[in-house]
Amino acid sequence: MTRAILLIVVIALVISIAGGAVGNVFGLGFLGAPMAHIQLPAEPVIPNPLVETDTAFIRDITITNTMVASWAAIILLVVISVIVSRKVSTVPGRLQGTIEMVFEFFLGIGESIAGEHARRFFPLVMTIFLFIIVNNWIGILPGFGTIGWVESPKKVLHHAEEKAERAGEHVDVAHVDLQVFEGTGGLVMLPPGSVDNHISVEEYERGEGFDKKSQTPGLLIPYLRSANTDINTPLALALIAMVAIHWWGLSTLGIFGHIGKFINFKQGPIMLIVGLLEIIGELARIVSFTFRLFGNIFAGEMLLIIMAFLLPVIGLIPFLGLELFVGFMQAIVFSVLTLVFASMAVVAHDGEHH
Repeated sequence: MTRAILLIVVIALVISIAGGAVGNVFGLGFLGAPMAHIQLPAEPVIPNPLVETDTAFIRDITITNTMVASWAAIILLVVISVIVSRKVSTVPGRLQGTIEMVFEFFLGIGESIAGEHARRFFPLVMTIFLFIIVNNWIGILPGFGTIGWVESPKKVLHHAEEKAERAGEHVDVAHVDLQVFEGTGGLVMLPPGSVDNHISVEEYERGEGFDKKSQTPGLLIPYLRSANTDINTPLALALIAMVAIHWWGLSTLGIFGHIGKFINFKQGPIMLIVGLLEIIGELARIVSFTFRLFGNIFAGEMLLIIMAFLLPVIGLIPFLGLELFVGFMQAIVFSVLTLVFASMAVVAHDGEHH
């Protein structure tokens, strides 16, 4: 039995290597497709913005793929909450039992860290954990990053020119890549074995490298992308967490008690400097919250894209497990740190138990 499983794994690995970008070098690549387009900003789910603006401070208003993913996560959480709340019983089923176990786990952590304040912090901390983990986990589902609309070569070139202009450079059309999709009109695709189906804008302008009657050059803009790969989502969560933390500090210690941690003239210049360092530390927490979550999830998505390009099918399997683990750990770290900082905020600096 073990030998049979090992043989199947070896055969699958050989087929994956031969069918991907590595095998394409030797004339194979029968499972592969061109590497997906990678960029930091979230992409719009419709070609044209909802509201166009010409100001330097406000960008065009549009719906991005990370916004759609975050809405999907919220709807999923609401649906699960409604289902569980309507069927609460003294003998819990699997879903209710799982949710109760998660809640009890976090409540236990909260009581060990924040003591009597745990139930006060619990709703926000639990909400942050659930929102992050659901967004992280649904981001590896089929369809994320692979289904979308095709941006035309003219718009691709326009965006490349804007990026080059901001960097003070000149765009080279020979280095602006396009994917070549099979089909024309409303439904196109990159079939297996299409690793070499890409051309430059320069080739497109010359009418080379594609069949005008049966192929469509452009770039795939996915409809769905994990919300935490957009830096705006982790930043928003970080700001919400820090505002709540300081609100709890103000409501517990009073205005002067909480502000006194950061502005202290009574205890000499040393404590004033310490207060300034505390302010810097609070700002650093926002940066740390944001880039820890964004960096880990964005890097994980890039890893999956690269492995799908190099080793289609089997190359993704171990990394999907890794992304599940990383997504869980990042949700735990963000929520527990929020709990720790909140418990610190409600204790005065001169308290003996600080």
